[in-house]
Amino acid sequence: MILGIGLDVVHIRRIEHWLSVPGLPERFFHPEELASALSRGPTAPLSLAARFAAKEALGKALGTGLRGIRLADIRVINNHNGRPGIELYGTALARLAESGGTRLHLSLTHERDNAIAMVVLEE
Repeated sequence: MILGIGLDVVHIRRIEHWLSVPGLPERFFHPEELASALSRGPTAPLSLAARFAAKEALGKALGTGLRGIRLADIRVINNHNGRPGIELYGTALARLAESGGTRLHLSLTHERDNAIAMVVLEE
């Protein structure tokens, strides 16, 4: 059964600004997530925008927003085929448990200046 659906869009300029502020990206991204995205070179801001949109969409799917969740406790990953997924740790994992959700589905897309993410939370 579906417990929640979340959708979010992030403009790439927001992430470009964050990357120019020392220490700021580390507040929003899991260390491995950040390293993976930065290894993409010039497309790193677009990749990070999609990942941040996923975090926001997760908060909406949970129905509680991201209040009380450490954003670095949410890690967007890609499997061997490139399919995106979400791994949760600490505060994010606790919030998922409180929601009664057990499965997360993630879809990401981006074009030019915007990235969009959709999360479906299942019981």
